[in-house]
Amino acid sequence: MSAWRQAGLNYINYSQIAARLVRQALKADMRAEAAKRDEVNVKFTQWKDGKPVTEKM
Repeated sequence: MSAWRQAGLNYINYSQIAARLVRQALKADMRAEAAKRDEVNVKFTQWKDGKPVTEKM
């Protein structure tokens, strides 16, 4: 079992933490440009029987 899984993280959380640490380790001039990529946009879709489940409003 992966260390991140044993720590109770899913892969998305693990990769976000790793990316943040790499950005913090960069030199100041490169850190400013990398900070622009720090914004995260994730969309979750529920699936059932092989098809996405849409919520009706």
